[in-house]
Amino acid sequence: MAMSAYMRRYTIRMLAFGAAYAVTLVGAIMIMKQPWAPTGVPLYLLAVLPALPVIGMIWTIMRLAVETEDEYQRHLFGRQVLVATGLTLSLATIWGFLEDSDLVAVLPSYHVTVVWLAMFGIAGCFVRWRA
Repeated sequence: MAMSAYMRRYTIRMLAFGAAYAVTLVGAIMIMKQPWAPTGVPLYLLAVLPALPVIGMIWTIMRLAVETEDEYQRHLFGRQVLVATGLTLSLATIWGFLEDSDLVAVLPSYHVTVVWLAMFGIAGCFVRWRA
């Protein structure tokens, strides 16, 4: 079965943003560990640089909702986003209460996006299996 044009665009965008994320993350970490590492505003810009491809991934996922031509597939995609969001919010809430009780380590907030992306993948399997 051939991949639809909108799924092909989605796949290319996700791969491109994923590669950009890997390059910017590794590059930023390597630069920040150097004795000549920037300080002040340039350091802030460098620290935020890996977030830009992640934002691109989020944009790519949301763009898929607009570009999906089949109404049923759009419906399944909407359910996938809702399930992923619900699971992520539930896990973040539970983790937050565990953090407040000093039972688990405090995690950086960007982990919420990583968890959501994982839940998005898992939800896609579940939603389509139940369809």
